[in-house]
Amino acid sequence: MLTRRFLLGAIAAALITPAATAQEIPVFYVTDGTAMSGYDVVSYFNGDAPVHGQPKYAVVWKGAQWHFATAENRDAFERDPRAFAPQFGGYCAYAMAHGSLVSTDPKAWQVVDGRLYLTHSPEIEAMWREARTEYIRMAEAHWPVILYEQ
Repeated sequence: MLTRRFLLGAIAAALITPAATAQEIPVFYVTDGTAMSGYDVVSYFNGDAPVHGQPKYAVVWKGAQWHFATAENRDAFERDPRAFAPQFGGYCAYAMAHGSLVSTDPKAWQVVDGRLYLTHSPEIEAMWREARTEYIRMAEAHWPVILYEQ
């Protein structure tokens, strides 16, 4: 009977542990507590190039601070953050397709079907663009499970 109780306890602990650990893992890639290296995530959808946000227009969402260039951009984000937040937590979309968590360069990006994707560098972005549909499909198979495997 002791063995059966031990096994049931071990199974219960195994099921609970990932949930507790998941809360400690940052969902979004941050530097110094700031998502997107301080770039205004809404600006990726409004113009030709992203712009830096300002701390005075900051919002905390999903454990990270997000900076915006204007109050209007901040308000748009607050209304629907998932519409603007980068895919795969802001980690490199190309690396995610290969099952890795890698940092990104906010200047290496692309909006595809209304979703923001970042890559590690302009060189990686060029490779990612060549087969982006396939890389997105591959990356979606790893996200967000990869956060719990680290």
